[in-house]
This record gives sequence, structure tokens and C-alpha cells, in this order.
Amino acid sequence: MSKEHHHVELGEPDIIRDVAAPTTSTAEYRRVSIATMFGTTIEWYDYFIYALVASIVFGKLFFSGLGEWNQLAALATVGVAFFFRPLGAVAMGPLGDKLGRRFVLVFTMVGMGAATALIGLLPTTQQIGVGAPILLILLRCLQGFAAGGQWGGAAMLAVEHAPHGKRGWMGAYPQMGVPGGMVLASAVLLILTNVMSPAAFLDWGWRLPFLFSIILIFAGNWVRNNVEDSPVFLELKEAKKNATSPLKELMKTDGKRVLIGALTFMGTQALGYMLVGGFILGYANKVGGFSVPSILLWTMVASALWIVVTFAAAAWSDRKGRTFVYKVGYIAMALMCFPIFWLVKEGVEQKNLTLVGLALVLIAIPEGLTYGPQSAMFAELFPVRVRLSGVSIAYALGAVLGGAFAPTIAEYLQKTYGTVVAVAPYLTIVALISLTAVFFVKDKSQEPLHTMSGH
Repeated sequence: MSKEHHHVELGEPDIIRDVAAPTTSTAEYRRVSIATMFGTTIEWYDYFIYALVASIVFGKLFFSGLGEWNQLAALATVGVAFFFRPLGAVAMGPLGDKLGRRFVLVFTMVGMGAATALIGLLPTTQQIGVGAPILLILLRCLQGFAAGGQWGGAAMLAVEHAPHGKRGWMGAYPQMGVPGGMVLASAVLLILTNVMSPAAFLDWGWRLPFLFSIILIFAGNWVRNNVEDSPVFLELKEAKKNATSPLKELMKTDGKRVLIGALTFMGTQALGYMLVGGFILGYANKVGGFSVPSILLWTMVASALWIVVTFAAAAWSDRKGRTFVYKVGYIAMALMCFPIFWLVKEGVEQKNLTLVGLALVLIAIPEGLTYGPQSAMFAELFPVRVRLSGVSIAYALGAVLGGAFAPTIAEYLQKTYGTVVAVAPYLTIVALISLTAVFFVKDKSQEPLHTMSGH
């Protein structure tokens, strides 16, 4: 292994030492890329299938006693899980800094798979009464806990394997897994709603996409047996420089960075959950009268574009810098919110599904621009000793601030003001908050990431 003189990235560039940059074989790069993208895709399939099915049938199955507000209650359960994502991040981040990135990824994949499969076995309110929505919410919270820990493990496993100058590119794989999960969730739901009658889907068909998630348990076992842990973590472990109390150290030295990281993610989540959180799907179906399969087809197209833009933006950030690409994305988001919801409004009023579909597709552009560079930028934001704790908590906190109740807030604004365009000012403000936060991030895309030391 060759020696190189690197300026060690420790959050504050005040230590210089010789560092043996880790080497990774081409085969290992391939395994890591596949593992992080596949694991994230299936895990977020689980997370998104809940949001999509909730927007279609959970109001009737689990909250029928609430009358016309049953849909709002169903969408609220989508948001409840977000409050458990920080708990998952707080629990899994320090474990990942002590036991490794791979451990966290495997553990959360198995946890998500079990929680989702159990949702598919739940009795409804008609069968057991109030116990049904309580069990549903508990399992949704378990999904949130698993999701809170999963992203950090996958993202850092990918980025910390990357050669210098390609961290954005490697970090794109777990990022693409999120819209990939949406494509998969939409495809499964599209097939089921096409081959089954609405009555059959409401009766038992909705359970099938949840039961399919049992594959995550087998996927987790494959990752455990076939993928090496992060070279950066292994170096730290070998040098016995692991943080003994990662969470305490993080809050003492890098708490401000956690908040800034969370705010940079806030806008991405808020707008993204118009697409993946089921709000536009539910609105177009119930108010516009469009069929669920036809809307899901457009959702798949939008998610596919999101994947493409995510990868392109991640690779672009290796050349132009993370913060530059982020700023372009958030400026685009702020400018596009009103046109997007005007298209939704006109599409529903004119019974023109193409306009609604175009709105969904437009969402994918700023989403990809602000999502693609995220793994790399978050990794570069924190020193290695507390990196997984930092990125996991920042990600989870940003998800709460931006996405937790975005579909519920959108539903409330639409009902209160009588027009779906009322959602646009809310999302524009959130995008501008995130844009402002990016200006407080120092771009470190050209600084070395591999180090044995922390602060």
C-alpha cells in the first residue's frame, strides 16, 4: 500500500500526518455499490409502500370511525414514524462508530423487513377494534427506527470505500436506492391494482406488498457475508482510535454541524414527500377521480427520472463541489413550487392526468440535485470518529423537520384554503431555509477523507 501525504480531514483542518490511503479492489467496489443500492432500495420500498397504501386504503381499514377525516389520520401515521427516525439514528449511529458501518446496515435491514411483513399480517379495525390502529402505529414506528439507522450505515459504507475524487459517485448508489425503492413500490402497487378488483385489494390484496418485504432478511444476510466493512472504519479500529462515547463527543464538538446538516436536508424531504408520501396520489385520486394505477405509472416515471438526476448530480458534485450543486438544486426548488402545484390544480380541474404527471416529473429534478451529493457532503461534514453518529442524526432530524408531516400539512392547507396551490408557499419557504443553511457548509469535496484519527 503506497504512502501519501494527506491533509487529514477532521472537521477542523488542524492536524497533518502521513496516512496510508486504503485500497479497495474493483470487485469490492462492485459489491459495495450493489449492497448499498440494493439494501437501500428494498428498505425504502418498505417505507414507501406504507405511505402509498396508507393514502389509498388505510383510512377505511384502520380509521373508519373518523368519518371524512379518516384520510388525514391515515396520512398522519406516515408522519409518526419520522419521530422514531432520530431515535434509530441515536441508537445506531454510535453503534456504527463502535462496531462498524456494515453491522448497522445489516441490523436495520432485518428490522425493517420484520416490521413491514408484520404490517401485512395485521387485523383491521373491523376485526379487533381500536387495537388495530394502535398496532399499525407501533409497527410504523419500528419502521421509522430502522430507517433512522439504515441510511447512515449504507451511505458511509459507500463513501468511505470510495477513492479520492469519486466520493460523490460512490455515494450516489445508496442515494439512488431511495427513488429506486419508490419505483419498486409503485410498480408492485401498480401491478396489484391492475390485476385485482378494488374490492379484493381492499379486502386482502393490500397485504401482499408488505409480505414481500421478507426478502430484506435474506438481503441482510448476503451483505453480512459478502461485503467488507469500511476501510476508514477498519483503520480507525486497528489504530484503537474509536470514540468511546460517540454521541457525547458529537454533541460536545459537532452539535452545530448536526443542525446545519439537518437544515440542508429539510427542503429535499418536504418536496419529496409530495411525490413519495402519497399526497398528490391521494389528491389526484379522490378529488380528480383519476385511477390509482394511472397515477402510479406517472409516479414511477418521476422516480426513474429522480434516479438519473441523483446520479448525475452526485458525479457533478465531484467536479464542481457539493455546495454548488446543492445551491443550484434549492434555487430550482424554490422557483418550481408554484408551477408544480399549479399543474396539479389545472390537471385535476381539467381532468387532464398529463398535467398532474408533469408536476410529478418536475419534482424529480430539484430532488435529484439536492439528494445526489448528500452522502458525500454529510461524510465530509463530520470527523471519522463520530461520522456515522453525525450523519445519521443530521439525516433523521432533517427528515423530521422537512418530511414528517409534509403530506398532512399539505392536506390541511388544501382543505383550509380550498386549493392545492396553497401548498406551494409552504414548500417555497422550506426550500429557502435549506438554501440558506447550505451557505454555512464549507465545501470539502477536494479534501482527503481517509484518516485514522478524529479530533
